Amino acid sequence: MGVMSMRICLSHLQLWQIPRPKIHLRKSRSSPGLYASPSITEYRSSCFCSQQAQAAARGVLQNKPMVKEIESVGAFQKLPMVMPSVDILSSALKKAKRVSATKVPLRDYVANFPNRKCLHPYERSLTELTLGDGNYEKVLKNVDALRKKVVSAGKEHASLCAKSLSKREAEERLSEGLQRLEEVFNREGKAVDDLLNIAKTLRAMPVVDLETPTLCLVGAPNVGKSSLVRVISTGKPEVCNYPFTTRGILMGHINLGYQNFQITDTPGLLQRRDEDRNNLEKLTLAVLTHLPTAILFVHDLSGECGTSPSDQFTIYKEIKERFSDHIWLDVVSKCDLLQTSPVAYVTEDEDSEHLEMASYRKMGPDGAIRVSVMNEEGLNELKDRVYQMLVGQMDRIKSRSNEDNAEVAT
Repeated sequence: MGVMSMRICLSHLQLWQIPRPKIHLRKSRSSPGLYASPSITEYRSSCFCSQQAQAAARGVLQNKPMVKEIESVGAFQKLPMVMPSVDILSSALKKAKRVSATKVPLRDYVANFPNRKCLHPYERSLTELTLGDGNYEKVLKNVDALRKKVVSAGKEHASLCAKSLSKREAEERLSEGLQRLEEVFNREGKAVDDLLNIAKTLRAMPVVDLETPTLCLVGAPNVGKSSLVRVISTGKPEVCNYPFTTRGILMGHINLGYQNFQITDTPGLLQRRDEDRNNLEKLTLAVLTHLPTAILFVHDLSGECGTSPSDQFTIYKEIKERFSDHIWLDVVSKCDLLQTSPVAYVTEDEDSEHLEMASYRKMGPDGAIRVSVMNEEGLNELKDRVYQMLVGQMDRIKSRSNEDNAEVAT
């Protein structure tokens, strides 16, 4: 309940400021004595105001919101515009006397912010990881509680005004009611500002088209993912030489062969268990889990990223095993910094895993493309391979869509 609901409450209070109709005493031809008759105009005015108040009350108490089921992504771009709490109160106090109440914005806010359970799994994860577990529902609950308290305070003082024996007493009760409403709103109006901040945060989330092939860059922090995004897409991520430069999901687009594709830059992953990962790392895993993506895994063997080749190898093996069904391409970045014979920590061990590690330290995974943004080495080959991956991803999306349509038909 925002501006309009405040108007409703104020309308209840202000109704009792109306002067009582003047009583005219006149003689009746058909019967002796005098009788009292209110002015017709004043009588109609009083009835009209009463009808307005009743209609306003019905607007507060009826039309319960229905939960909308949202099956696909894009819910955050449909969020209602939220007014700051100070503007809601100020506007309500200014306009309540001359504007009739027709609907309740705070109730609309609660109704039009989607139920988190009905969101697409990807956006559900974004909500939890960006806002914190349970904070989304908590803020909506606080906004609805504010609405109920303001309605209750307005109706309570409207009732007191109704029992006033004089215009002066009604005005005093009205003043007390307005002060009470302001106190309630000033004390708990922060809930509206919290909702405003949530709306801003969620609207800023990148929009993903589930029907457009998407390339997701994955790897340890500071391995050069953002630099590659700048080279092959329209995305403009921040590029700095320190870990966790990417503090969220960045979406760009690639135009290859007269076709449009999506590309996402994700926060870096560290070698640790899922329960120990921070929300940035969990965002990366959410993208890979819930979106149909092809994976471009970026490796940095130069020793400059802050994550050792051994740890990168462990991360790579874990993610490759977990998302083995994704289309995959490995890239070794910053190859201009690589020595011809890089130091290998383990070179003589006959254990197969250690031999694989030694090979990884020198060349990266089998089949990896070596690239350098600085001298543009390997970038043309990278773009060609990326195009092939995304075409393959498009075929997968179409195939799944046809399977889903066939299941619906049967």
